[in-house]
Parts: sequence; C-alpha cells; structure tokens
Amino acid sequence: MKGYIISGIQQIGVGVKDLKTAWDWYIKVFGMDCLIFEEEAEAKLMLPYTGGKPRRRHAVLAMNMQSGGGFEVWQYKGREPLPRDRETKLGDYGIFSCKMKVRDVTASYRHFISTGVECLGEPAPDPAGKLNFFVKDPFGNIFQIVEATDWLMNLRKISGGAYGAVIGVSDIDKALKIYSDVLGYDRIIYDKTGNFDDFASVPGGKGRYRRILLSPTKPFHGGFNPLFGQSQIELVETMDKTATKIFEGRYWGDLGFIHLCYDISGMDKLRNYCLESGCPFRVDSQKSHEGNSFDMGEAAGHFSYIEDPDGTLIEFVETHKVPIIRKLGWYLNLKKRDPNKALPGWMIKSLRFSRVKEKR
Repeated sequence: MKGYIISGIQQIGVGVKDLKTAWDWYIKVFGMDCLIFEEEAEAKLMLPYTGGKPRRRHAVLAMNMQSGGGFEVWQYKGREPLPRDRETKLGDYGIFSCKMKVRDVTASYRHFISTGVECLGEPAPDPAGKLNFFVKDPFGNIFQIVEATDWLMNLRKISGGAYGAVIGVSDIDKALKIYSDVLGYDRIIYDKTGNFDDFASVPGGKGRYRRILLSPTKPFHGGFNPLFGQSQIELVETMDKTATKIFEGRYWGDLGFIHLCYDISGMDKLRNYCLESGCPFRVDSQKSHEGNSFDMGEAAGHFSYIEDPDGTLIEFVETHKVPIIRKLGWYLNLKKRDPNKALPGWMIKSLRFSRVKEKR
C-alpha cells in the first residue's frame, strides 16, 4: 500500500522575464486572479538545477476559483532568464503544453479569437473524439484547451485552471512507471500511434507520434481537491524525428514550463515509495530543514522533487499552512485535519476574497 494521498495538480511552474506582465495576461485570459502566496527570496534548495548556487527569485502562486491547478509564475531576480536556443517542438522531452479546462471548447475558441489571443489552428478531435485546440501566450508558451466537467464555482470566466500537461518522453513505456504508478494516472483513455489532425498546428506536430492519454482510475481526493479537481496527462513520443530536452543547458526557472506540482499528504510514505520505484527525491525540504516546515512566505509546508526518465521535474507539496482570507489574517493549519476529507466548500470558496485585479 502506497500510503500517501494526491489531492490534484496544485500548480504548473512558468518561468517568465517579467512577472507582472505575465501574471496580468494570465489573469485577463485564464482568470488566474486568486493570490495564494507571493514571495521574493532565495531558492536555496534547488542547487542541482540552478548551477550549484542559490538564486534569488520572485514568485506568485495564483489560482482560478472555478477550479483547476494554479500557476506558479516565477521570475529570476539578478539574473536574466534564458530562452531556449531553438524552437521547442512536440515530442521534445519535457512539458510541451499545459492543458487548460473549459466548459465548451467551441465557445472558448470563438472567445479567444474575438479577444485577440493567438490560436494555433481551429478545434479538432483527439483520438477519443474530444475537440481541443492550442493557444500561445505572448511569451511563447503553448496551452491546450480541453473540455472538463468538474467545477467548483461559476464566475463566468471562459476557462478554469490547469487540467494537466502534454509531456514529451523518449519512451512511453518507461515513463509510465512515474505517471501511472507514482502519480496514479493508471487509466488509459487512448494509446494511438500515427499522424494527428489536432496536433498539426503546433510546432513539429505534423510528424508521426505515439500518444497516450491518462487519467486516474481512483479520482484524486483530499483537502483542496474540490478546487484542484481532476486532471489528465498526455505522454507523447516521436516516431520519426530526433527529440531534445527542453531544458538542456538551462536552469530551473528559465523561460518556459519549469515543473508540474502536486498537492499531497504523507511525504514520508511518498519518499519511501519513490525510492523503491527507482525515482528518488532529488530535492527534499523536509530533510534539509530537519523535519520543520519550509516557509513559503504566507504559506508553509514540505516540498520535494523527482525527475521522470527524461529529467522532467515533478514537484510535491505537503501544505501545512495556507492563507484563507489574507486581509483578516485567517490562516488554515492543515496538519490538524484528516487528509482524506475535503475541506468544507464555504472554506475553500473563501479564497475568492484573495482575488486581485489585472494591471496590478
């Protein structure tokens, strides 16, 4: 028995040049306006991925209260973040695209077109017959717009938050040890090889690929799961071209999708299971802080990182303290709660009082 609980995707990390400009765009287009924490500090524990030196950074964790994972918008301070030295193409190893949840794909496409968002082609069916399309932000990041049915609130926003990711891997069968076993995406929605119309509009998308779409057989659950919701992971392996690592020669925090983060409970159990599974923690704040919580500005907890077989970073956060209504100084201590039970809906929805307006 694994003994740990995954509550869902807490956030996907996005390395940017200008945090304010990027976050404003994500608020306007994706409704990521609920501020969970904001911190400017040194990242001291990520030395294997920051050139062996602590690096100062400014980061915010922002959510969409309609549901879905958040964005950790991340900017280096005192160092110019590096772009990739080539165009990232589908199948390159790492996070190619963040999936974003919407209620209606066709209506979302019309909305994005009318508001000037760059859409990469029109909606097209995936191998399961579900319409989807891709958009690109002004900073070069690609998002896949997909339909979802699980929602927390209806704030009349066109989208919710993160619903998963499209991840390039060198060998899908090897990668399944992480994504199906450790992360729990053990249900195969489809596993197809060929050329795909819905991929044709993205860089490199006209090649031949094996793609497998995964979801959990046992739905994610736990404290904040009503906000995080469910999610899907799509692994993509190129069949006819040479792929390269998206973050080859660059640091964590450089431009692009830097990690995929899960909210969990039971870090000790998870550590043991990952070690047994051949994917040991590469970063472990609990050991670095002798079991004490790691202070993340207005939040606190433990965090750790593993790598998939191609080096893509997956983060786990066990939250101990989180602000519910910041203005009133109301913080929730999660260490005293049953990790299997969802928090009351009214309590989760109280996070909406931390919403911020664009053009901060």
